[in-house]
Amino acid sequence: MKRHAGILKGLWMLTGLVMLLVMAALAQKNPSVKSIELPADNPTAKLEPGPGADSAELNCLGCHSTDYIVRQPGADAEHWQAEVNKMIKLYGASVSDEDAKVIVDYLATAYGPAPPKASAAKTTRPGAAPAKTNSRPGHQP
Repeated sequence: MKRHAGILKGLWMLTGLVMLLVMAALAQKNPSVKSIELPADNPTAKLEPGPGADSAELNCLGCHSTDYIVRQPGADAEHWQAEVNKMIKLYGASVSDEDAKVIVDYLATAYGPAPPKASAAKTTRPGAAPAKTNSRPGHQP
């Protein structure tokens, strides 16, 4: 019984090998290479130019699109350092310590916190009365 099982196993392996050889021969007869063309990255998600953009592109875009960078809310260097560390430690990004520092500096500069918006008091003309505020909810002046 074991002998028959061994023979069957050998026949299956031989059949598989023959099929692979036939497929290889057919592929050589028809050398047309099949390929696909991927669409360009989102044009509104281009990385901001600046020192370190090339390092960010080289190290980051192999795993994810620029959307994951440019759509983040503005953040300081500490936040970007945590993001880069996460990509390296959690997702296995192969980034050298030197490149990581360059990338963090770039991200903090190009995608840092937005400047604070001017308050209503600062935007009024000199001598103008400050805007009235409603201290009672639901009350319309």
